[in-house]
Amino acid sequence: MENHTYNISQSRVALLLQNPYQGGIERVLINLARGLRAQGILVDLLIRSSDTPFFNQLEPEVNVIQLAPAEKSDVRSALIGYCEQMRPAILLTGKEEDGAMAVSIKSALEVPPCISLGVHLNYTAQLNSRRAGVIRKFRRYRQIRKLYRGADTLICVSEGVCDDISRILKKTPVETLVLPNPVITPELGELAAQGVDHPWLRDPGGVPVLLGVGRMGKIKNFPLLIKAFARVRSHRDCRLIILGDGRQRRKLVALAQRLGVADDVDFPGFVDNPYAYMSRSALFVLSSEWEGLPTVLIEALAVGTPVVSTDCPSGPYEILQGGRFGKLVPTGDEAALADAIIATLSRQHDPQQLRDAVKSYTMEASCKAYIQKLGL
Repeated sequence: MENHTYNISQSRVALLLQNPYQGGIERVLINLARGLRAQGILVDLLIRSSDTPFFNQLEPEVNVIQLAPAEKSDVRSALIGYCEQMRPAILLTGKEEDGAMAVSIKSALEVPPCISLGVHLNYTAQLNSRRAGVIRKFRRYRQIRKLYRGADTLICVSEGVCDDISRILKKTPVETLVLPNPVITPELGELAAQGVDHPWLRDPGGVPVLLGVGRMGKIKNFPLLIKAFARVRSHRDCRLIILGDGRQRRKLVALAQRLGVADDVDFPGFVDNPYAYMSRSALFVLSSEWEGLPTVLIEALAVGTPVVSTDCPSGPYEILQGGRFGKLVPTGDEAALADAIIATLSRQHDPQQLRDAVKSYTMEASCKAYIQKLGL
C-alpha cells in the first residue's frame, strides 16, 4: 500500500488498528474513518496486516497504510516514522493494545500528536461480573491507570463508561469526553430491507418473534432471556430467535429443551446481516449483565423495532433515555424481563419515533460531534 503525500496544514486524523478482526470496536473505527473523511478530514488508517475483512467498506479516499509489511517488522518504529513524516493532529485508538502502542511513542516525537484513546468498556462491571478478587482487581486497575494516564484525551462511548474510568483514574488530569459511536451507517436501511430466509419471519402478521443478538458468553446472559421467554410463552404465542455463536450454545439449547420451549426457540448461528432479522422481529431484547455501549440496541431502534433491555452498566439507560424509548428492567430478573416483554408486545409503537431516538448515533452526526469536540 502506498503512502500518499497530503498537505499537513489540513486536519489529519490517524486511526491505529494493528490487528483488525470482525468486532464491534473495529466497526466503530471503520465507520469513524468513513464519516470523518466524508466531512473533509484527512484520514489515515494504520494497520499491521492487510488481511482484514473491512477494506471493502472503505471509500478510496481513506488512506490505508500498512505500517509493517514484514512479519518481524518493528511496528513502533514504523509508527514513529509515520508521525514524524505526516504530522497527524490526532492519533486515535480503540483497543488497549493499540492505545499502549500510541502512548509509548510520545516521548520519541518532537511534536507528538494528540493521543486520544477510546474507552469502550465499563471495567468495574466487567471485573464484578467475573467475580475478580481483590488482588486481581488491584493488578487490573493498575494496568488500566498506567495506560490511560499516558493519553491526552479519553473518548468514552457512554456516560457510564466515563464515570467508571474517571473513578479508576481518580484525579488524573486527562481530558475525558463522551462521544456517540458512529453506529448507524447510510447502508443500514438497505440491509434491513433485504430478505430473510427464515420461516418464522416470512409472514409479517404471523406469530410475533423476539430477537436476541450477540456472542453466546456470560456477558449477554442469554439463559435469562430464554427463562423470561418461557414465562412469556406460557401467556401468549411467540417465538424466540438468538443470532450468534459461542461457548454457551449447547447449554442454551439444553435449557430451552428443559423448559419445554425448544420448538419455539431457534439458534441460526452467526449471520452476515442481522439487521434484516431485526427489522422483521416484533421485539428486540437485550439481557446483558454489563455493556460499554450496546451497539445492537442502537441498531434495533434504528430499524424501527421496539426494544426491552436490562438496565445494566452501562449504556442502555442512556440510549433509551431512562426508559422513554424502551422498558428497562433490573439485571438478572427473569420475571421483570418477562413482564416487560408482555407489556411491550401488547402496545403499538411508532417506528419513526424509535429511529429518532438514536439519531445522534448516525455516522454523520457522530463524526460531526468528534470534529467539534476534538477541534478538527
